Amino acid sequence: MSRILVINPNSSASCTDTIRDAVQSLALVHGPRLEVTGLPEGPPAIATWRDWHAVAEPLCRLVEAEPAEAYVIACVSDPAIDLLRSVTLRPVLGALRSGIAAAVARGERFGIVAFVEASVQRQRRVLQAMGLEARCVASLPLNLPMEVLTGTEGPRPRLLELGQALKVRGADSVILGCAGMAGHRRFLEDALGLPVIEPCQAAVAQALLVTLT
Repeated sequence: MSRILVINPNSSASCTDTIRDAVQSLALVHGPRLEVTGLPEGPPAIATWRDWHAVAEPLCRLVEAEPAEAYVIACVSDPAIDLLRSVTLRPVLGALRSGIAAAVARGERFGIVAFVEASVQRQRRVLQAMGLEARCVASLPLNLPMEVLTGTEGPRPRLLELGQALKVRGADSVILGCAGMAGHRRFLEDALGLPVIEPCQAAVAQALLVTLT
């Protein structure tokens, strides 16, 4: 059976496990299998611009070595997407771009709960490239370590605080701005009463669409 390779471009095992848990429910009985992997040589998280640039070549090597029907880069800063599309003829889906596409399908305006301050800058560039910056009410940084983010309860008060701030600003939906937040989607959606989009799920859904059509 063919596969979709979902790549967490950091070395955090807990983040990879969180992504795996989030996307496995999307697997189709007769579709490509979903395989989730981390990047052992990657940083603990994609926090700084240096982290973002540092994973480009390791990601290229991984994609070149691991054939798949499609690749999902499971980081909500979309590192190396354009570069990876130059080393494979298969679709390469970025979590951020897929999450934004899902958000604009759900409403006029959306907000992002970002990982750290540098994530806000990277996300702004993608929004500008997509021509959708005006539809984003804000990208607000969580500024918590990855291992806290992937915990069961620790980040939830701060997630709710930022989600409520985005709702007050007029967001019709909220995008979780780091793959490590995936385990909190249902909590935040129930608490806010708004659609909450998990970008890795959105990217896998898009990958399934392009591989089955």
